[in-house]
Amino acid sequence: MLTYFKVNDHQYIEVFPELKTETEDRLSHIAFETTDAQQLRDYLASRGGKVPDTLHPGLDGNLSFMTKDPDGHNVEFVQYMPGSLHSRNFGKFLSAARISDHIIHVGVTVQDRAAADQFYKETLGFREMWHGGRTDDRTDWVDMRVPDGADWLEYMLNARDPSPRTLGVLHHLALGVPSAETGHKTLVERGMKLEQGPKIGRDGKWQLNLYDPNLTRCELMEPKPVQTPCCSPMLDK
Repeated sequence: MLTYFKVNDHQYIEVFPELKTETEDRLSHIAFETTDAQQLRDYLASRGGKVPDTLHPGLDGNLSFMTKDPDGHNVEFVQYMPGSLHSRNFGKFLSAARISDHIIHVGVTVQDRAAADQFYKETLGFREMWHGGRTDDRTDWVDMRVPDGADWLEYMLNARDPSPRTLGVLHHLALGVPSAETGHKTLVERGMKLEQGPKIGRDGKWQLNLYDPNLTRCELMEPKPVQTPCCSPMLDK
């Protein structure tokens, strides 16, 4: 069904061999961890969310369920259960060669910011930590921090009929690294051919853009700005 690439005991990149055409969206779903899937399911149901009537452990032994956000993206909530595939392997398969040990954010396209805010902010409790754009007078990205943690979801705004390449840029993930330059050097030493090196983004953070064979972007990003971000202050707590 899929291959798990383990980033840490609680974060995975899942690769599904399902693409049928070059124009198909590469984003299968995004997932957030919860400590109580049943309680969260009941809460979303009380708010009018479309959720399963009952929850059952999946093939991996975890308790999870899927819903959709206002843009139609599949959003999964996962509770790691004792004895599940993931729990049994806590502390295992953590390669010392991995270039990052934390996914710090994922980005998804958003057509209606107000509708997305109703779901992620008002219902789920995310909060805005920064917004910015390609120029100072527009907003192309909104970073929404999870309720309990420092990771965030990035709204990718103003996307109109994106090409597969552009959609691969927008639907992305970011791996946190202490140094984007060190990450770049390591990748080159491992034989990766990169057209560009690290750069400072509009959010003031060093980042290095990478692309997998299916055109999905992966950023290597330093978590903290090294210069003042454009457009708005950045929430740091």
